[in-house]
Amino acid sequence: MSEVKLVKNPIDSGTCSNPICYVLDTNVLIHDPTSILNFDEHHVVIPITVLEELDSLKSGRQSIAADCRQAIRELNKQLGRASPDEVESGVKIDRGGESGGAGKSGSLSVLMTQTPENLVMLPTHLNDNKILNDVGHLKQCFPNRRVVLVTKDINIRLKARGCGIESQDYHSDQLLSDIEELNKGYLEFTGSFWDRVDNVETNQKHGHTWHKVSRELFDQDVYPNQFILDEAGFLARIVSIDGNSITLLHLNLQSMLECDIWGLKPRDAFQAMAMNLLMDPDVHLVNLSGAAGSGKTILALAAAMEQTVPNKFYRRIIVTRSTQSLDEVIGFLPGTEEEKMEPWLGAITDNLEALHWEDENCSSSVEYVMNKVPLMFKSLNYIRGRSFQSSLIIIDESQNLTPHQIKTIVTRAGNGSKVVCLGNLAQIDTPYLTPISSGLTYLTERFKAFEQGGNILLQGVPRSALAKFAEEHL
Repeated sequence: MSEVKLVKNPIDSGTCSNPICYVLDTNVLIHDPTSILNFDEHHVVIPITVLEELDSLKSGRQSIAADCRQAIRELNKQLGRASPDEVESGVKIDRGGESGGAGKSGSLSVLMTQTPENLVMLPTHLNDNKILNDVGHLKQCFPNRRVVLVTKDINIRLKARGCGIESQDYHSDQLLSDIEELNKGYLEFTGSFWDRVDNVETNQKHGHTWHKVSRELFDQDVYPNQFILDEAGFLARIVSIDGNSITLLHLNLQSMLECDIWGLKPRDAFQAMAMNLLMDPDVHLVNLSGAAGSGKTILALAAAMEQTVPNKFYRRIIVTRSTQSLDEVIGFLPGTEEEKMEPWLGAITDNLEALHWEDENCSSSVEYVMNKVPLMFKSLNYIRGRSFQSSLIIIDESQNLTPHQIKTIVTRAGNGSKVVCLGNLAQIDTPYLTPISSGLTYLTERFKAFEQGGNILLQGVPRSALAKFAEEHL
């Protein structure tokens, strides 16, 4: 069957000798509105059904609507001045001079054709089926071209496999192939760390001790603000990496475990390391991950209160979280924005109560703190476009954010602000995210070499013996 009979304007392949046709699903454009720029010299195809879905989702204040609008604007930027024939056959993708040279920019087109009845594989009452039919039609039109459907939806990939269509996940923002490779924030050594050290240069100044050791002591990559921990109780933090040497700041683990921050003491070395990063004014980004009950929220809240009330290092505490249903139902809850957010931020108020359990009147203490401390609950919907100065921003449940969304939030931090991201990669509620593609993983991996950032994977479940057993056996 000839191409001319099936397609009015055959896809242009002049930009590459053997380009791949990547057909993008709607969820890819929502996950990353600029995804069309990430396919190098290949051809990107947008089915007309995808444009219709973007149009139906673009209205409203939800984060998904904002992502749809940005994706539409990017498509309009690329296709806005093209003729109808060029839209169907393909236009050269403009990357603003970063395409890597002529003939390497790739092309973009919209699949406008309707699949002939004799080629329909699946019933057309579902948009997913329409997209699969369009991809099957495209394969029939270009039997010598590799056609790949790119989608975040596992079920669509299963259906595509049954239809003989090649499909894959969107990998451009996935920096790891195995979540076990993610930087934990510390390096653990068996025995004593000093048994393997031949030469060390030690200096003391202003009550602190620094050790300069050889880079060859480590058989893996090291990054600023990672911790060194051994079985003998030695604890240090990497403060600088200079060529073949690494400078360590010696820390007293026992003193850190006895340190009282807003009535809270770390329960183990991992919480002590997390608190060290949280209380350091020179560390502007802290990612805390770990199992449910490992202390992420209460550590962040205690550090935030300590640095806002007595120390006044920050003017206010801003708390937000990612909750899938939040974007859909926040408008229907009564009251102000903070009152609407309160049901979703129960973890914050619960931990605030836990910090004041031993007070004579816990409820009065919590009420006093809530009235005295500039603690603000903000919806993710209203953070876009704002700039927060001298603020400590806590993002709870950040494992449910896409890399694009977490970039949008972190870039809101202004001068003198600190961002604390909390999350459990084992409890992702967003249907199109995995531990590898989560925004929390993306942020941790991107910022591992950032000298003013750090992360800690908390261990254990100190919440209770019941919570620990449930985490391990359920």
